[in-house]
Amino acid sequence: MPEHIKMPDITPIVRYVADGVDTNYSYPFPIFASEDMHVFFDGAPQVSGFTIDGAGETLGGSVTFDVAPDTGVIITLARVLPIERVTDFLEGGDFSAQSINNELDYIIASVQQVNRENDLMLRYSDYETPASATLPDRAIRANKALGFDGGGNPVAVSLEGSMAAPDFTVSGAGATTRTSTNKLSDMVSVKDFGAVGDGLSDDTIAIQNALAAHDAVFLPEGEYLVSSTVRLNARQSLAGAGQRSVLKGNSNSFNIIEIVEDHVAVSNLRIEQGDIGIKLFGLTRPVVQCAITDVTIVQPNIGVQLDGYNDLSKPCYWNNFTRVLVEQPATHGFHLTRSGAGDTPNANKFHNCRAYSLGADITGAGFYIEQGRFNNSLIDCEANVKGTAQGCFIIGANSDKTLLINPYAESNNLVPNVKLEAGSIETSIYNLLSVSDGSAIWDLSGGEYSAYNAGFPYKNRLQKTTVTDMNATLQRYDTEFIDASGTVNLDISHSVHLVSSFGGALNVELPAAGDAVGVMMVVKKTDSSSNVITVTEDGGAGADGKDFFLGAENDYVMMLSNGAEWFVIASNRSAGNTRYFDGSGTYDIDMAVDVYLLSSFGGAMTARLPPANAAEAIGRTITIKKTDSSSNVISVTEQGSTGPDNSAQPLNSQYSAITVVSDGGQWFIMNKHL
Repeated sequence: MPEHIKMPDITPIVRYVADGVDTNYSYPFPIFASEDMHVFFDGAPQVSGFTIDGAGETLGGSVTFDVAPDTGVIITLARVLPIERVTDFLEGGDFSAQSINNELDYIIASVQQVNRENDLMLRYSDYETPASATLPDRAIRANKALGFDGGGNPVAVSLEGSMAAPDFTVSGAGATTRTSTNKLSDMVSVKDFGAVGDGLSDDTIAIQNALAAHDAVFLPEGEYLVSSTVRLNARQSLAGAGQRSVLKGNSNSFNIIEIVEDHVAVSNLRIEQGDIGIKLFGLTRPVVQCAITDVTIVQPNIGVQLDGYNDLSKPCYWNNFTRVLVEQPATHGFHLTRSGAGDTPNANKFHNCRAYSLGADITGAGFYIEQGRFNNSLIDCEANVKGTAQGCFIIGANSDKTLLINPYAESNNLVPNVKLEAGSIETSIYNLLSVSDGSAIWDLSGGEYSAYNAGFPYKNRLQKTTVTDMNATLQRYDTEFIDASGTVNLDISHSVHLVSSFGGALNVELPAAGDAVGVMMVVKKTDSSSNVITVTEDGGAGADGKDFFLGAENDYVMMLSNGAEWFVIASNRSAGNTRYFDGSGTYDIDMAVDVYLLSSFGGAMTARLPPANAAEAIGRTITIKKTDSSSNVISVTEQGSTGPDNSAQPLNSQYSAITVVSDGGQWFIMNKHL
């Protein structure tokens, strides 16, 4: 006789989470027939696609699927019997043990099934005296909630009032009771408006609707795909749960977030893609006092852009950025600009912000202050960019009083660490760490910056600085080396100018005295040629009211401006500064030196003074001496006139000499040795 199955004390249901690979799943309880096994995927009944083994076995069997269920699917295997009796014992018929056992087994299995279902029901505790378990009549409970009265009996409760919004009281002294509706309105979630956050569904409308209805909106963990810009207006906030709250553009053709009004806060989220990750510009109100905190922006064209835009009454001022990271921007990490007729972005603060692109090409800069007048500051910021960049930090032509404190710059391929464009004014750089192969500070501004512990090889550069008491161990002069001919215009970026006129006579033009108040300048001739260097003034009379001439090697003049005119402070253009000449014919005295030793051995010579009223002659004393023993006469005359004391003065013999001075009207003989 075949052995009948046993009915162990077991709940006839088992669940599994599919791994996408396994196809065989066991069940540890007996079934009478394959039809008794019911299969569910995530609660949905399955009627095909599997085979059942083990019917009639005490220890159960297995279900084998034709195809492995998808990963994460909850598989439920349950014994479900019809609660019925389909056999009958006949009067006087056979009464076999097998029949009795089968009937008892089926009864036990049915009881187990009912017991499992009862376990899922609400019921009174075994230690509680049961009250009424009868539901209110259908008409009474329609559109009502199930509640309990003071005796614990079931009653129908209206969905209005406190049931719709139960009271909420936070713990702590002084706490007040609020409705749940009031409590939940503190901050709403984008999921309250239908956002999914699965990285596949377009959540743009849901996020925009949330911001249209509420000022404080929360972005829970998830990847929220957007296909157009999310715009924030005055006093709104968008906050995430950290790096797992991702706002992702489906392309780089639009700005992900635009802030167009004041006092907006964006925090604790991650932004991916987009033309600009976050753009601030005054569209309908000034964009001021906005705060961007703990935000990461990945693979945009530009990470953060502040735009002065098109209206002077709607500026982009006083905004704060803290712990903002821009990864792999295509153009700029952070960009301050002005696209229209508005004001430049001013007084914006960046603290502990970072642009990082070493792994991807970047065509601009980590930080580009293209347009930004008055007190934009970068504190503890880092620009770590690939060698395709134009600079780590670039201070643009329309920037004024930009402050960099403790900046970190790193790149390769000779990218400048800090680039100061021509036109930038009064940039201040403190404690620069320059790791790039390029210039520490590439200055195209003409020296319009100050630096402290920044730059190479000179760490410090101060401008317009008053020092009351200074002890300098080593002092270096800011020196310019000039080798040219024609005209060279000096500026106040250098105090010492070493000038060679080897290529031809040179006019060195000082800046106007009014543009150089308190400035000291030195000009020195470095070459041995006879080409004269004439020191003049742009639009003015020159040092001591006249042009100054440097004719011999090592001639120099030191000059100081009081804002009205230039004054000669020192010069080696004193007596004894001598020129030697051996020739014949006419020799023009060029006033480049004070003593002319002339030889007429080759023939008679005329030494011609410049007109007494010439700028280089006025107030000058000149000595001319004949050095040779020939009988050839040297005649001292004047261009356009006769000569000193109104006549030509002959030097007939060796060592004869004459000293003359001009008062601006004529030449006078001061001394004559014949």
